[in-house]
Amino acid sequence: MARTEQKVRDLVGDDDGMRAAVETVLSHVDGDAEGEVTWVDVKGDLTSGQWGRLIERGILVEGDAGFRLADTEEVRAGLNGSTDAAAASTTTSTSSGDDEVESSSWSKYDKGAAVVTVALFAGYSWAPLRNLIGTAMDVALGPLAELMPFYAVVMILALATGLYSTLLQANLMDMEKMSKYQDRMKDIQNRRKKAKEEGNDAELDRIQEEQMEAMGDQMGMFKEQFRPMVWIMFFTIPVFLWMYWGIGIGANAEAHVPLQNLVLPLVGEVAWTDQVLGPIQAWIVWYFLCSMGFTQIIRKGLNIDMTPTASSS
Repeated sequence: MARTEQKVRDLVGDDDGMRAAVETVLSHVDGDAEGEVTWVDVKGDLTSGQWGRLIERGILVEGDAGFRLADTEEVRAGLNGSTDAAAASTTTSTSSGDDEVESSSWSKYDKGAAVVTVALFAGYSWAPLRNLIGTAMDVALGPLAELMPFYAVVMILALATGLYSTLLQANLMDMEKMSKYQDRMKDIQNRRKKAKEEGNDAELDRIQEEQMEAMGDQMGMFKEQFRPMVWIMFFTIPVFLWMYWGIGIGANAEAHVPLQNLVLPLVGEVAWTDQVLGPIQAWIVWYFLCSMGFTQIIRKGLNIDMTPTASSS
């Protein structure tokens, strides 16, 4: 897009009153044999501020006896295009705003789950809460630990957490909306690169403003990703606290479930509380190995893809 046309679009877009001012100047230029206009010709229809802005922006340039338009055809194109562009911008902004509100709105249940989840984190360091949750969870999980080895119990828990984590992510995270977020950011980057190569400073300024507005999309993506995580932690933390309680993690803690040594790949036989990866204990390593394996199997089996895909437009 030519610079004069872009200047007219920007000027009219920033101030609705400038459209009439530009149209007035354009009509006087068309009616003058030399294609020029003076302040005296238009001072009844324009303010001195509007006249000054046209000169300042380089839309009006000095002529022989007055001022002329830098490029008459580009000025016309800028006036004609600004109406469509403004309407499209309004529609896009409204749509984007609605999408952002829709994606970022959490129900009262989501907010309640977030509050409870934060409170549950205290159980990792506060023994009374950990014991309370562990005892309550043991009503359901205790008989399971008595029927089979504890490593098998952990495998079942990893399978269960992997299943509901996958289902929660698939149902609570709008992958289509996240794809649109990513597509918009890629489009901005591509247009910025092209404008930089062409040396189009005006377009670079517009893209910079659009990037600032797109920060809301980044927040929308974060909220889309975090919403299912709240529910996953809501259900998973009590399971972890039961394992903490059952194995006997913490000062002066004792095991509440039958434990045999665990055999880990590449490590060999270890106790459940032995540190095998730096400070990470064996039971955590075993749980995550089972969880990652089962989660991949579940996603493949249910044909669930958690990666945003680019639109085909």
